Amino acid sequence: MHPLFPEGKVVVASGWFKKLQPSDVVIIMHDGIEKIKRVEQVRPQEVYVLGDNSEASTDSRDFGWLPAGSIRGKVLWPRTNY
Repeated sequence: MHPLFPEGKVVVASGWFKKLQPSDVVIIMHDGIEKIKRVEQVRPQEVYVLGDNSEASTDSRDFGWLPAGSIRGKVLWPRTNY
């Protein structure tokens, strides 16, 4: 799949969210870089994220489960309804 948000695309995210669910799009902090990823699985205090472009993405398949504190925000706009 091609990236939903190409480089340079403006997004609006909120750090105030109640609950993450699979398919939510989030901004994570990993290795000092903010990245946009899609939530695949959620368990207490951890999240497993994947990139939309699996061939070119560095995601939980490479670095494993992330602590929930790595989530910077949940993308609100542009809307990502599937």
